[in-house]
This record gives sequence, C-alpha cells and structure tokens, in this order.
Amino acid sequence: MRYRKLGRTGVEVSTQTLGAMMFGEVGNPDYDEVERIVHRALDAGINFIDTADMYSAGESERFVGRAVKGRRDEVVLATKFFFPMGEDRTRSGGSRRWIVQAVEDSLRRLDTDHIDLYQMHRRAWDTDLEETLDALTDLVRQGKVLYIGSSSYPADQIVEAQWVAERRGTARFVTEQPQYSIFARANEEFMLPAALRHGMGVIPWSPLAGGWLTGKYRRGEQAPAGSRFSGTSHPAWERRAVDVDPNSAVRYDAVERLTKVAESAGLSLTHLALGFVTEHPAVTSTIIGPKTLEQLDDLLAGADVRLDTAVLDAIDEVVPPGTDIAGIDHRSGNPALTPENRRRSAANGPDATSRAA
Repeated sequence: MRYRKLGRTGVEVSTQTLGAMMFGEVGNPDYDEVERIVHRALDAGINFIDTADMYSAGESERFVGRAVKGRRDEVVLATKFFFPMGEDRTRSGGSRRWIVQAVEDSLRRLDTDHIDLYQMHRRAWDTDLEETLDALTDLVRQGKVLYIGSSSYPADQIVEAQWVAERRGTARFVTEQPQYSIFARANEEFMLPAALRHGMGVIPWSPLAGGWLTGKYRRGEQAPAGSRFSGTSHPAWERRAVDVDPNSAVRYDAVERLTKVAESAGLSLTHLALGFVTEHPAVTSTIIGPKTLEQLDDLLAGADVRLDTAVLDAIDEVVPPGTDIAGIDHRSGNPALTPENRRRSAANGPDATSRAA
C-alpha cells in the first residue's frame, strides 16, 4: 500500500480509501462480515475510511463506528452530510441549523468524539457558501471536526469556496470527492486542475463506474443478481438496469476494448481501472466500495498497480481525455441546468411551441 499527503495537510493516507456505502441495508447488512471487511482493510494498510450519514439511513455510520472501535487511532475517518435524513424539511442541506445537528448525529452513530474529515456531500445551491463555511469553521474550532471537504463540486464552486474562505477568514475545504473513472473523465478538464491548483486532496468515487469496469456486465448475458445495474439490488437503481439502459451498447463496446488493453498489460479490467484513476497527479486516494471480503481482496490486489504511458494512451483511444461515456451523471444538482434557468421566459419553456425569432 502506498501513502500520500492529504492535500496541503500533514496527514498521510493510503492510496485506497475504504468506502462504506455498501455497508448496511443497501449492500451488506451482515455486521459481522462488515467488521471482517474493515479489519482486513486495516490490516492491509488502508488507513482511510469514508462513509456518509445518508448511507442506509445512518446504518453505515453505525457499522463503521462499531468496526473501528479499539482501532480508532489507526483510522482517518471521513463522513458526509447534505442529503435528507428524514421527512423534516430542515434535516438536510448546508444551513448552520442543519450542520450543527448533523454533526452531532454522525458523532453519535460513529461513536467517536471527532470526525477527521467532514465533507459536504453536494453543493447547497440555495445556501450562501459563507454560512456553510462559517458553521463548519465553528466545528473545527470546537474540535468536533479536524478538516472539512466538498464532494461533487463543479470547478467554479471549488474556486468560489476557496475565495470565500480566504476573504472571510473561514476554514477551507482541503479535499474534494468527485466522480472519476475511465468512463467519467469530464472532470479532467476543469475540476481536477482546479483542485490541484488549490492544493486540495482528491478522493474519487466510483472508479469502477458502478461495476461496469469490473467486466461483470457482458453483452448478451444477464446481469449478476444483486449487482447494482441488475435491476434487482435496490429500488433506486432499478431504472438503470442494463437491459433497459439505452447507453448499454456503447458501454459494452468500451468494456470489450478496455478488456483487450488490460489483457495486453497483464492486468484484470478491475486493476486497470483502479490504476488509471490513481495515476492522475491530482488524485490522493481512490475510494473502493466492496460488499464482500472476496471483492475487497481483489481490490486490494490492485492497490500498487502502475500504468505506463503506452497503456494510458490506449485507454485514451477508448474514452478520450476530458470526456464522459454516454449516460454518466455527475449529480451536481446545479439549478442552472433546469429548464426554467436555461430559457429566457416561461413562454420558451419545454412545453411551449417553438417560434422563429
């Protein structure tokens, strides 16, 4: 296992982060196996664990808290806030009111007195960044949070957050957690360079593109039962089942070409995909999200993979730099992309009859 500095902090983290999204009802509800996964990862040298309050409605945080008990000092523990935690309309977002409650809830579930990295899961477009950063700064001063970070922020919002922190004297985001994989490369154009310029640690999520880059989804074959795009694993993912996804054909084509690249390099497709993400100079640590011990062991085996220029060039031929394959959703929630904010008036909305100027 290799280690890198977390942005401009003095903290060293492993180049693989154990992602806990699959711990709990959505993925693996067996606490005993989850504990074995966590301990196997720690024993292998991983010292960075990432979860979120909304993963399995808080169950993931509870699982992680129990699993690291007795080994808490070995772990750089990260969690996130933003998404709704219940039906009360005040229990979400980036307001001071919610942040001071959300952190207490996470501390209780994680059974710890501090969170090493507290991340805003998405940009709260309806809340002034100064309010959010000011509230997070108070948590840092209180010792409840050591560092703060963002997730899925567009490049301009990364820069604006840095500007607000400098001008208003608040804590600054030291990390960004974006989507990044061979299939999702649009962030190479603006977001990753912005994070690099501002000395932020980058912790990409979904390096395997939801399992596509493991090769588990094959043309003409039924998706494995329980897999994310099988249509049987979780209600939120059923609409993305491979047999009804209009983007599946182009993804199959890419997987077949990338499999040949991996074979020529003497690698599995999974290890090629992990190595690709880790090679980017902005990337600090890549999030892996195993559901089983077998999956973890395979992912750990790719921790030290390095790709040479010829292999990276071959990947560029399949998915060009700075582009996404069809169907990628970066889920920024940017309201500027809604119809009402893309048109001059309601008369020009999606239901209006087009008129010549």
